[in-house]
Amino acid sequence: MSFQVQKPTAAFIGASWLALMVGMGSFSIGLWNAEMPLNEKGYYFTILMYGLFAAVSLQKSVRDKLENIRVSALYFGLCWISVGLCMLLLTIGLWNATLTSSEKGFYAMSFLLALFGGVAVQKNVRDLAMHNDQSGPPRI
Repeated sequence: MSFQVQKPTAAFIGASWLALMVGMGSFSIGLWNAEMPLNEKGYYFTILMYGLFAAVSLQKSVRDKLENIRVSALYFGLCWISVGLCMLLLTIGLWNATLTSSEKGFYAMSFLLALFGGVAVQKNVRDLAMHNDQSGPPRI
């Protein structure tokens, strides 16, 4: 299957990177300033990193399947399980945390913003690479 990939606009590329940086940055700054034990901060930071990896892997796998690039059912399933698991772990952690409701909401929303940004940035990187491949060698 061959199709033309449109080059993402500069505005969408910038918004994607901004979403990723704001989501990751606010989540991380919130953790840095939080009055919680270091092991709890590590738990939330690990979930953020795991969530970003899982979301980007899932997005890539879905896109590969759409483009008829072989993706094993095991890997595809693990991607879905990983995204669900990191969201479940964050939910359980925040549910049981001794944080105010506004703090819990802050972490949940910055986490989701970071995941969205990670997926959008990965999509843009892939679209740009495919667009450049279709356009031929770069012109100077």
